[in-house]
Amino acid sequence: MKPAIKVQLTENLKFLKLAAISCNLEPCMRQARESGLDFSEFLLNITDMEVASRMENGRKRRLRQARFPLLKPIETFDFDAAKDLDFQMIKQLLTGQYIKDVYNIIFLGKSGTGKTHLATALGMEACRIGKKTLFTTACGLANELVEAREEKTLSRILKRYVACDLLIIDELGYVPFSKEAAQLLFQVMAERHERKSMIITSNMGFGDWTSIFGDATLTGALLDRVTHKAHIINCNWESYRFKEALKKRKRK
Repeated sequence: MKPAIKVQLTENLKFLKLAAISCNLEPCMRQARESGLDFSEFLLNITDMEVASRMENGRKRRLRQARFPLLKPIETFDFDAAKDLDFQMIKQLLTGQYIKDVYNIIFLGKSGTGKTHLATALGMEACRIGKKTLFTTACGLANELVEAREEKTLSRILKRYVACDLLIIDELGYVPFSKEAAQLLFQVMAERHERKSMIITSNMGFGDWTSIFGDATLTGALLDRVTHKAHIINCNWESYRFKEALKKRKRK
C-alpha cells in the first residue's frame, strides 16, 4: 500500500470509528492477497470483524454496567447437585426469549442452593444478546430508593431501574422492609409490570412475603403482578455451602 494512501485510509477509519478494521487492516489485506479473495469477500471479512469487535465491546460494557458482584456463567453451575432442576427450561431461558415475551423468573429456595448463580448466569446471557441489565440485592435497592427520596433524586433512580431490559433483585426476604422502603420497591416492580422483565430470588415462599413487606394488601398486589407472567422455579435441593462445610469438617 502506498504511504500516502495508508495515511489517508488510517485517518478515514479513525474518523468513522472503525477501530477493529484500522488495527487489523494490513494483516487482513495480506491474507486476502494470499488467499486470492476478491474485493467483495475481503470487504465482508473486515466488516464482519468490526461487527464482532463491537458486539464484544458492547457485551463487556453491559456486564460492567450490570454491576454483578461476581461473574458466574452457567458453565460453572453444578447441575448434578441440583437434581430437581429442569435443565431444558434453563436452557430455553438462556436464549432470552422470556425478555422478549416480558416474563419474570422467580427462584425460590433456601440459602446456598445456587439461586444467585442461576440469576447471574441468565443476566450475563442477557448482556451477551444486547439487553441492558441491572443486578441489585433487595436490601440494596430499598436503601438506594429511600436515600434517593431523601436527596430529591428519586425520579432519576426510579427511571434507571424501570427502564432497563432486565432487573435482577437478589436475596428478597433476608431483611424485612420499612413501610417506606416496601412502598418504593412496590413502585419499581409495579411500573415494570408487563413492560420489562425481572428475575427475583427469595429464600421465602410466597405465603411468607407479607412478613417481608409488612402489609398484606400491598404484598397481595405485588404478588399478583410479579407472578402474572412468570416462570417460578423451586430450588428444593440441598445447600451447596452446607455440603461443602460437611466435606471440610470430614477432612479435618
